[in-house]
Amino acid sequence: MPQLLSKKGRFGTAPVFFTAISTILGAIMFLRFGYAVGSVGVVGTLLIVLVGHMVTIPTSMALAEIATNQKVEGGGEYYIISRSFGLTIGASIGIALFLSQAISVAFYIIAFSEAFDPVIHWLQNETGFLLPKRVIGLFSVLMLAWLMVTKGANTGMWLLYVVVSVLGVSLIMFFAGEGSYQGEFLTSASENEFFYVFAIIFPAFTGMTAGVGLSGDLKDPKVSIPRGTMWATLIGMVIYVFITFKLAGSVSQQDLLTDQLVMSKVALWGPIIPIGLAAATISSALGSVMVAPRTLNAIAIDRIIPFPKFNRLVGRVNTKTGEPVNASMITCAIAFFFVLLGDVNVVAEIISMFFMVTYGSICSISLLENFASNPGYRPAFKSKWYISLLGAVLCVYLMFKMNSFYAFVAIGVMTGIYYFLSQSRKERKGSDMANIFRGVIFQISRNLHVFLQKRQSDDEEWRPSVVAVSTSSFDRHGAYDLLRWLSHKIGFGTYIHHIDGYLSNEAVENSKECMQRLIKMTQVSDSTVYVDTLINPSFSTTVAQSLQMPGVSGKENNLVLFEYHKSKPEATNQIIENMGMVRAVGYDTCILASSEKEFGFNHEIHIWITSKDYVNANLMIYMAYIILGHPDWKNGIIKLYAIYPQDEIKAQKVKLLEMIKSGRLPISANNIEIIPMEQDSNPKEVINRKSRDADLTIVGFRQEILKHDQQEMFSGYDGIGNLLFVNAQREKEIV
Repeated sequence: MPQLLSKKGRFGTAPVFFTAISTILGAIMFLRFGYAVGSVGVVGTLLIVLVGHMVTIPTSMALAEIATNQKVEGGGEYYIISRSFGLTIGASIGIALFLSQAISVAFYIIAFSEAFDPVIHWLQNETGFLLPKRVIGLFSVLMLAWLMVTKGANTGMWLLYVVVSVLGVSLIMFFAGEGSYQGEFLTSASENEFFYVFAIIFPAFTGMTAGVGLSGDLKDPKVSIPRGTMWATLIGMVIYVFITFKLAGSVSQQDLLTDQLVMSKVALWGPIIPIGLAAATISSALGSVMVAPRTLNAIAIDRIIPFPKFNRLVGRVNTKTGEPVNASMITCAIAFFFVLLGDVNVVAEIISMFFMVTYGSICSISLLENFASNPGYRPAFKSKWYISLLGAVLCVYLMFKMNSFYAFVAIGVMTGIYYFLSQSRKERKGSDMANIFRGVIFQISRNLHVFLQKRQSDDEEWRPSVVAVSTSSFDRHGAYDLLRWLSHKIGFGTYIHHIDGYLSNEAVENSKECMQRLIKMTQVSDSTVYVDTLINPSFSTTVAQSLQMPGVSGKENNLVLFEYHKSKPEATNQIIENMGMVRAVGYDTCILASSEKEFGFNHEIHIWITSKDYVNANLMIYMAYIILGHPDWKNGIIKLYAIYPQDEIKAQKVKLLEMIKSGRLPISANNIEIIPMEQDSNPKEVINRKSRDADLTIVGFRQEILKHDQQEMFSGYDGIGNLLFVNAQREKEIV
């Protein structure tokens, strides 16, 4: 069983600060910062420092905010991201982050080897023996591995204090020295050159989150992480600004461009710069070799990777030291491999991309939490949403400005990891980001509801906002299917399942069970229908409550849908009883008469119009058009039948064709048929004959006819399948 790194933290704020500052003031500062000043001048370099910290400062503030709200355990950045965006997304970024941290060890070790240039040259001149830098690098990795496996983070932290002290001395002697060149060049650079140099320099700023990886070993992460991270970021920025002016005023542009260790020409004692480089790079490597295993260990403890043996192996820690020994060995093996290759320039750019994604994710978490206004999100340190937004947007922008190819590679790698992990965790699919986005969606929905209500007007274009009330949700799916077709793109749908009874513990438990079944229906059918249940002693009470419910669109509902089965015509009585309430609220009405044929092949919709229900005609046509827009009816057609007196047929056909044309509705002229109404003929017989093979038949009805004919109005349609009765309170305009 994997164990956590430590039951009780051992470190305070200092390790967080020193781990971060030693990584910030590392290899790039000694080897490449002079090249940046020589290439883009003081103005360009200061702009690089400014833009770089426009990413790192929002990230540091976001980290401080998140760390003071939640308990940050082992894994640092991975823990924060996974607990906000979900384990699958967290692990996708976490694995990429671990690889970046592990390869960073190799990057720092190779830079560490560069510090031995003077020694290598002296040895070659004195003895003729050329010591390969790669040998120094490989030996250094082995020493780091031995240190972490045998001594652990306590010894590593002691060594970290030593090398940070050397780093501090080297900086003091650098600022105390004077170069041979006097003057400054304030030139800037072209956009392409600027971002090329920015891509080289930016890894110098990525160390500000290095200390977060020690979260599992801290006594109080909520205090240590914000303080250590923020101080390291701000002090690092100030030092880089001073270095920019010092180099520009002390060294010629030619020397800045050609001499990697140009700082030694300025320092009070030149050899301190290679020594400082060695101290900075080995401390950065030490920081990375402590942090990377803890990231991998935290991922293994979460068991997100679908290999149980791997999780057990990597999640194991030394019971005496609390060190993730196996994770450390994997980290050092990766570092050893890349040091053996000797060239990590290309990989270093990809590392920057992964760090950018990590920082962008952290800023996004802060942004989303601030926007969601979750009452449970109460950090002691509060960032601003616009600062987090700036950091998140800049991360994405800079990724593609630095190197669009590597940006796509980084995103592609993490997408591939996410796909692999999500396929192995299908039972949890859809849970990622649910918590954080639930609050965001709630706020958006809340604001939209208020916005729409304030700007509601009577002359808006009509679209169906349907509330369906049913007692047979799990026996017949006709009403639900019709509702999901109507609410697919154009309309909105709320489905209410009536539960007969009084409020009680038993009824509530039954309601919860029904609710889960309804939600499963929406998931399986991939619908946009909002579902709910109501417990009432009568169907009429549920109808009354449903008619007063706000629509899911933020506006009032405007259409109610009832359903009954043709084999039980007596069920229409409870529908008829409630028509007075429907009329009182001004809702249009649809009543679905379900049959054994159901919706057949989802191919033909027949619309029947008579001279007595012309008010309903446009609504019937519009609803048929909306239904046809659903993928279930992708090959469907609409046939329109009209029954008129013989002397009106010609004029009515012209009127229908003009209405279809002006409304741009998918009804062919060949599918319009005008049927002469003969005296003493029964329209129901004509409908039964013509629509016996229809998959849905739509007919209109009038409230006064229903009031007079009652149940008789629904009878006489035994020869056809599903039948939809439609009543419009007022004529709809098709535009």
